[in-house]
Amino acid sequence: MTDSSKEFLEELLITPSPTGYEKKGVQVWKNYVEEFSDEVVTDAYGSCVAKININTDVATVMLEAHCDEIGMVVQHITDQGYVYIAKLGGSDSTIARAKKVFIHNKRGRVVGVTGNTAIHLQDQKNGGGKEPAWKDIYVDIGVTSKEEALELVQVGDPITYASDFEYLNDDILTARAIDNRIGGFIIAEALKRLSKQKGELKVNVIALNSIQEEVGGFGARMMSYRFMPDVALVTDVTHSTDTPGIDQKQHGTVVLGEGPTVQHGGANHPKVVEFIEQVCEKAGINIQHEATSVRTGTDTDSIFFQQTGIPSALISLPLRYMHSPVELCNLDDVENLVQIMVEAVLAMRPDQSFSVFE
Repeated sequence: MTDSSKEFLEELLITPSPTGYEKKGVQVWKNYVEEFSDEVVTDAYGSCVAKININTDVATVMLEAHCDEIGMVVQHITDQGYVYIAKLGGSDSTIARAKKVFIHNKRGRVVGVTGNTAIHLQDQKNGGGKEPAWKDIYVDIGVTSKEEALELVQVGDPITYASDFEYLNDDILTARAIDNRIGGFIIAEALKRLSKQKGELKVNVIALNSIQEEVGGFGARMMSYRFMPDVALVTDVTHSTDTPGIDQKQHGTVVLGEGPTVQHGGANHPKVVEFIEQVCEKAGINIQHEATSVRTGTDTDSIFFQQTGIPSALISLPLRYMHSPVELCNLDDVENLVQIMVEAVLAMRPDQSFSVFE
């Protein structure tokens, strides 16, 4: 990883981008890709596309990742100035208490802590120590009245955990919102490398950093409908199932550091999956395999069915501790996923198409 790439990744990781409030995160991504893209386009809600244009008569491949992260939002402010919150996306209430948080207002951010009654004072007979409901979780911002609180925050302000990134060693990174800021990094790095090999490209390339995946994949729906690429390679994180307490018979076997995964079934077009497998075999890149019976749970579900259909495939990054402030990934897996994207695009023909009957 180059110094500029590392700086870009670190800036992405620390920039808040809660679902529905993604502007700052998209701006960081947009600023980076503008340096090597032929064209950058945004839509009304904030998704961003960066393009490498080859020829209007050749096929177009889309690389996609979502930019939003889970979080919370200010729901209610009491007369005493306590801030009650609701979740944004799939936030986990079991880890929400006793955390430092940032409430993001129009002027910047306010520091607070989610309240946690001391164990000595908990009523064990009436729910003490049990999983809290979101309606019972509040943020203490150090004020004593609603009037004071309203000088700092208002209903509708988004909230993120105040956790930073950390390198546990040369290979392992932990941070809040690796899901899926790391995907934005991957498609940007792939596009950057492809821009340097533009003379070898036979297809147009668009990289899409989309909003609101965590609440329904809406950004991907808008932009894929708008641009209708001939094929889509989607990247997101997947559960690394190699930690204690996970039933691999139920959730499959995915090992951190053993390579990205390709998923089979559902929205994943079998010919695109086969194409990726062939590319990886030729390039000597190790991949793991996952199966889906209904939905991928990613933007792939929002992309593949647009208009007459976009042949799509999901390539995922193994991730431990998903939807927590301490998500963890292996940078070797990240590099391999970037390389899969690059090699797959370079291998595509000008008339590239995918059909189950080909």
